[in-house]
Amino acid sequence: MLNGVNNRKYCWPLILWTILSWSCKPSVFPPPTDAELATAWAEMTTYLTQNTPSNSPTFASRAFGYIGLTMYESIVQGYSDYQSVAPQLNGLGSLALPEKRFDYNWQLALNAGQAEILRSIYIQTSASNKKRIDSLEAAIEQRWRKQVKDEEELLRSIQYGKTIAMQIFEWSKTDGGHRAYLKNFDKQLPIRTFPGSWKPPLYAQSFSHYPLHPHWGKNRCFLVADSVMDAPVPLPYDTTPGSPYFEQFRQVYEKNKMLTLEEKEAAIWWGDDPDVSFTPPGHSYSLGTIAIRQQQPDLITCAETYARIGIAVADAFRNCWKWKFQYYTERANTFIPEYIDPNWESFWPDPPFPAFPSGHAIQAAAAATVLTDLYGDFFRFTDSSHIGKPEDPIRKVGFKARTFNSFWAVAEETANSRFYGGIHIPMDNEKGLEKGKEIGQNVNRLKWKK
Repeated sequence: MLNGVNNRKYCWPLILWTILSWSCKPSVFPPPTDAELATAWAEMTTYLTQNTPSNSPTFASRAFGYIGLTMYESIVQGYSDYQSVAPQLNGLGSLALPEKRFDYNWQLALNAGQAEILRSIYIQTSASNKKRIDSLEAAIEQRWRKQVKDEEELLRSIQYGKTIAMQIFEWSKTDGGHRAYLKNFDKQLPIRTFPGSWKPPLYAQSFSHYPLHPHWGKNRCFLVADSVMDAPVPLPYDTTPGSPYFEQFRQVYEKNKMLTLEEKEAAIWWGDDPDVSFTPPGHSYSLGTIAIRQQQPDLITCAETYARIGIAVADAFRNCWKWKFQYYTERANTFIPEYIDPNWESFWPDPPFPAFPSGHAIQAAAAATVLTDLYGDFFRFTDSSHIGKPEDPIRKVGFKARTFNSFWAVAEETANSRFYGGIHIPMDNEKGLEKGKEIGQNVNRLKWKK
């Protein structure tokens, strides 16, 4: 049993299937296993997330929601113990049903559905990336051509997967986040100013002095239950030394003066900035890949895994952004230099949006909650996602694989990593974990089985 995966190392199925499908007799090589098929498409998804221009954690979280849901809905009708969750979602309704009198190949339906939804959601990706999607789709289809004796069954299965993907994509276009990469920053947005308000950072991840996706919290949630959640409440603003609010920032200040090597390694491991990684929700999606490779479940469980994670991180980011712009709270890089130490600078640069609650914490907790429900409280694994990356040249820290005994331990370290980085105070993380768990529980309560 594998304890860890390296995303680069395990790209071999994509490359192998693509090459072999055009150079060898298709009968020589069998179709992929269920786990190989599902994780191949998950890796294609995280690859596109990292290598598509103008992507952001917000847009990526939404993409994972629709892509994971498509994987599940494209095959669920082939499993008698399971049922579609589409009617339980916020305004989606029932999807197309397969014709009962015909047989379907559910691997081919999933394959076609994933290719279709990826091409639709990531329409802005490069021509070479679109060829990657086409090549993977064709390679898997080719593996089946000598197995499926009925050509009509093959075509029918492919068409069904595409139909489900197109229906879900049409629904996605009405959520408020369609093609949001075209409007990452609203330059007409007035910058709010009040005691304790967020200020454009000087030490930042982005050159923009405008916050990322300030209207994201108005988007539609996947779950109605998530759209009506109570907002977390931050501590009241108070610059008096010793006050609860002041002490939050003092803790960040003191911690950043005495970071251990292990804490620095955690801070850079979970940074997951766009363009250089698959983003924080992509990291959560990849945890599903680790679980599937270890457990080797059947196809419907694989698909349910990615659907649950995708919906959870999508709603987590939507709600997080709603609350970020509701409270518009400052970060340590503006409070500490003014009230504690004018020469202080955080270990990690500030992201371009308000602080409360932590996006890393809320999405990690949501993902951990659904994964725990699927795979258990104790699940030992190693995350090797960033192994092979060069040492961080500014912080002089390398990327070291992380081993955990549970998915919740991942959520806690993800949250803590932002505290180590100096960009979140404890209450940002505590409330993020709390609300993320609530979102994950709402996803778990969907009636996945009959």
